[in-house]
Amino acid sequence: MDKQDKQLILDNLTSLCLKNGTIDPALYAKYDVKRGLRDINGKGVVTGLTRISDIISSKMVDGKSVPCDGILRYRGINIEDLCAGFIKDGRFGFEETTYLLLFGKLPTLAELDEFTHLLAHLRSLPTNFVRDVIMKAPSKDMMNTLARSVLTLACYDKAIDDNSLENIMQQCIQLISVFPMLAVYGYQAYNHYERGKSLYIHRPDPKASTAENILRLLRPDKSYTKLEAEILDIALVLHAEHGGGNNSTFTTHVVTSSGSDTYAVMAAALGSLKGPKHGGANIKVVQMFADMKKHVSDTKDLDQVKDYLLKLLHKEAFDQKGLIYGMGHAIYSLSDPRARIFRNYVKELAHEKGRDEDYELYSMVETLAPKVIAEERRIYKGVSANVDFYSGFVYSMLDLPHELFTPLFAMARISGWSAHRLEELINQDKIIRPSYQPVMEPRAYIPIENR
Repeated sequence: MDKQDKQLILDNLTSLCLKNGTIDPALYAKYDVKRGLRDINGKGVVTGLTRISDIISSKMVDGKSVPCDGILRYRGINIEDLCAGFIKDGRFGFEETTYLLLFGKLPTLAELDEFTHLLAHLRSLPTNFVRDVIMKAPSKDMMNTLARSVLTLACYDKAIDDNSLENIMQQCIQLISVFPMLAVYGYQAYNHYERGKSLYIHRPDPKASTAENILRLLRPDKSYTKLEAEILDIALVLHAEHGGGNNSTFTTHVVTSSGSDTYAVMAAALGSLKGPKHGGANIKVVQMFADMKKHVSDTKDLDQVKDYLLKLLHKEAFDQKGLIYGMGHAIYSLSDPRARIFRNYVKELAHEKGRDEDYELYSMVETLAPKVIAEERRIYKGVSANVDFYSGFVYSMLDLPHELFTPLFAMARISGWSAHRLEELINQDKIIRPSYQPVMEPRAYIPIENR
């Protein structure tokens, strides 16, 4: 079969798949099916209970639901209070946040020290794992590389089938520890073998925080400033958890409910997070701003920037998707608390990096975009900057390669996934099995000679 014949067959099969796979959208309303597990207003269908986090975007006023500034709570604690606490005390917060998510309480200094030492102790890979696994098949797709490494680690775990809570907890904590190594080493292998750059494989520092170690592993000279590490730490805290209803966390619950092992569960969650509708949005924000600077002659001119935003909505600019990336959220309306926290530190980092003009442009778009969207689109709730709006900018200022933007999300969210996996195991004994409404008519079987 030559290339042309193969393509013709594939084209025909694609057409057949499309013809017999398309469902009339009107049937979803007829059968009251919640597409994507959301109602007509975009509100998620309640499918479980959780004590891990809480997201608030509205409040009841005179019997009506009214949008409010977003609130995110980890184990009942407001994320803004949590961040303010460890920042005020001069501590890195990701380890403390991970403890809170996993065990449901804030650690004492002694408990935090003990847990941090445990993370450092588990932050190691099997002998020759980097050489034999990570470097053997380098890929520009870091999420697939990360998932492959996670699944391969299962081969080294002699207790993979031990479903006791203690064993699964240890597996989760180990993966939390090694995710930065798996991701950064995967990038270094790709950067060397595919791009011809120098190869750097640094060992983590057992005395350094997770955020410090990420920068240490990535930078050729292992150096970083205090502000860089602090802001990356805040990014990890803000991305560590966001309710049980987001796609990758729900995936964690679904695969856990089947009785699968920890490595398979986390690989499935990675596959979900990889999707551009979930974890890849911050890359789009950075690319969108790069395109904006290329096509707007004066980015300080309010009218020119507004005109570009209108072109985005009209599918005349950037990727022609009709989206202003980093604006709007499935739950939040007036504001995303994670974006509010980030905003407080972005300006300081932008000044340190000599990117004050970029910060001013981001601030302008943050103010303009909700107004432009409200004028152009019928929306049922408010639109505001989400966490992706600023996180991509922060990562670019930290000189993190685009290939690591989504893996960095995973390095943080593994804490939340682990907490939800443990919660599912403790509280559920049934496999998650949703129902789909069949809408095809019965047909008779036709013998092959009569088709």
